Amino acid sequence: MPSLTRVLGEAVGQAFAAEGLPAELGRTQVSDRPDLSQFQCNGALAAAKLARKPPRAIAESVAGALRASGTFADVSIAGPGFINLTLTDAALGSHIAATADDDRLGVPARAEPLTVILDFGGPNVAKPMHVGHLRASIIGDSLQRLFRFLGDRAISDVHLGDWGLPMGMLISEIRHRRPDLPYFDEGSSGPYPDTSPVTLEDLEQLYPVAAAACREDPERLKEARAATAALQAHRPGYRALWRHFIDVSTAALNRDFGTLGVRFDLFKGEADVNDLIPPMIGHLTAVALAQRDQGALVVPVGEADDKHEVPPLILEKSDGAVMYGTTDLATIVDRVQSFDPDLMLYVVDQRQHLHFEQVFRAARKAGLAGKAEMEHIGFGTMNGLDGRPFKTRAGGVMKLQDLIGAAAEQAEARLTEAGLAADYPPEERAEVARMVGLAAVKFADLSNWRMSNYIFDLDRFMRFEGRTGPYLQYAAVRIKSLLRKASDQGAEPGEILPPTDVERHLMLELSRFPDAVASAEAKRAPSELADFAYSAAQAFSRFYASCHILSEADRAVQASQLALSALTLRTLERTLDLLGIEVPERM
Repeated sequence: MPSLTRVLGEAVGQAFAAEGLPAELGRTQVSDRPDLSQFQCNGALAAAKLARKPPRAIAESVAGALRASGTFADVSIAGPGFINLTLTDAALGSHIAATADDDRLGVPARAEPLTVILDFGGPNVAKPMHVGHLRASIIGDSLQRLFRFLGDRAISDVHLGDWGLPMGMLISEIRHRRPDLPYFDEGSSGPYPDTSPVTLEDLEQLYPVAAAACREDPERLKEARAATAALQAHRPGYRALWRHFIDVSTAALNRDFGTLGVRFDLFKGEADVNDLIPPMIGHLTAVALAQRDQGALVVPVGEADDKHEVPPLILEKSDGAVMYGTTDLATIVDRVQSFDPDLMLYVVDQRQHLHFEQVFRAARKAGLAGKAEMEHIGFGTMNGLDGRPFKTRAGGVMKLQDLIGAAAEQAEARLTEAGLAADYPPEERAEVARMVGLAAVKFADLSNWRMSNYIFDLDRFMRFEGRTGPYLQYAAVRIKSLLRKASDQGAEPGEILPPTDVERHLMLELSRFPDAVASAEAKRAPSELADFAYSAAQAFSRFYASCHILSEADRAVQASQLALSALTLRTLERTLDLLGIEVPERM
């Protein structure tokens, strides 16, 4: 079923069409001035140029037709020609009743589904996930949930950093420490041990040592580069050792992402496109897009109308080494060949915007992207209370598992303070604390416009009042409790009646769900959904405070209010699910 604003827009559009004007001028939105009306249409201002009439005169003609329709309790004109619209209670109640009968809550599935690839997460092999991975992971996950809800084929790819000089550094460092390992026997082609000689904790300790050694000693850097070249030339022992790096790292990454509630369809890395690079470079050279510049092979991507210089994309350095841009370009080739996507979204820190602009331009100039649109979905930084990028108290980068653990511990403490879940079995109480902790972390991030920096204050985010994830969970749990108590009394949701003053505001808020979904998709911004969830929860709180649902004597009114409560719960749960937030059955 169409959204309420779309239904109204079509009605207003017909009134414009009757005046010989485009029906598109009837686009209707929630009013900027709710004290004046529920909805508004600004089309008369644009129509004035087409009709060569004063906008107010056009608005009056359109308003006259709308008043006669019987749908509106009030149609008025404000300013130079803004059309203000207020629905009859019967029309509003009828639309909300239809929404309650719709499995999709008024959000139509896309008529022509898209194939969308979402690149987010971006962890590196041999390094644990830390708070710097948080924003990309939960913004990307929310977007993949959103596109799937719209009916699209959304394919998420973690895009592992698993190739290049860092791998050579690790291999050469391990060779210095354990030259006896079979991986370093040049005459051997295997088989090699199934068990890794290193754990993720080992790699975590080895990498900074190896990197420091390469910075300080040219010979060590030379060794690392030689190891990298041998790895990329498929030396069996090095490939087997590298595969152990991948296996121990991905096991930990799956654990961390799983704890965060994030799932990926693809766990591909830079290494997966390594064999695509030579033919791709050959193509770029053959069509004269790639050229030599001071020994390096580059693709010029600057345009005459650029306001700022956009440097060329470097494919190969003068020593023949490929760059991140090269593997990113080859990844586009791989994705187009594998999935023929309509859209590719890269959820990566905004500080990488220039890099992606270079890659996207090169892909378009070379015809490598096929039909796909490519977008960099940038975001700001997560900062500590001091306004600087978030660190541990000791000044280091906090591991993601430690952050999630701290959130669960604080959630447990808050549940105790609030007297919630006090008599639950330990397993259930721990599960509720886990959900509340993750909700606090996720909503704190997703409720901000993604391009904004924000201050991470776990104590504030964990509150059960105000604009927080736990508040929204509690709002949903309270509705569940209400419906259970009503059922125990023999009362069930029934037909939704036209609203009185008590229900009207809540109905209007719930009608905005399809618009919030559409806006979140258009802006690639989960914050639109977070804003809606908070507004809907507040509207229900006012509705609940004004009603006495369980003691309501009029059974038809009670059944209607229970149905409206059930619709609110469904809407809140769906919105929170799109944000990656779970709702406990009880608290």
